[in-house]
Amino acid sequence: MSRVILMCSMLLMNSVWADGLPPIGYVKTLTGEATVTTSGDIIRAKVGTPIYQNSVLNTRAQSSMGITLKDATVISLGPETEFSIDEYVYEPAKNKLEFVGRITRGSLNYISGIIAKLQPDAVKIKAPTGNIGVRGTKFAVKVE
Repeated sequence: MSRVILMCSMLLMNSVWADGLPPIGYVKTLTGEATVTTSGDIIRAKVGTPIYQNSVLNTRAQSSMGITLKDATVISLGPETEFSIDEYVYEPAKNKLEFVGRITRGSLNYISGIIAKLQPDAVKIKAPTGNIGVRGTKFAVKVE
């Protein structure tokens, strides 16, 4: 019986960790309804939901979601927003730093974390009509 429980626990653990990688951040605030899609799995977001590289975050009408990444980057998503984390590497001891996000619709507010402070060129937010290179500590963007 204990072997069955152990095997089930291991299977559940694999679904929690996207492709065997640890989370890069977590949902910290949520108002209304939102989802986090990772490796094809759509999860209804709640405070504490893990965020992984390649996660796609979606908020519904009259909803908002705030996430914090490992390097203390804070991103707040407004209503009807879709934002994906395309690349995320945070290994400051190895000088490996990168954050590339993509907003396809909606609005977001960004407050930079350690990656942008140590290596500003390593942070990019892509939008349908252009890219934002992070040189400061805060910005907001809206895509219609």
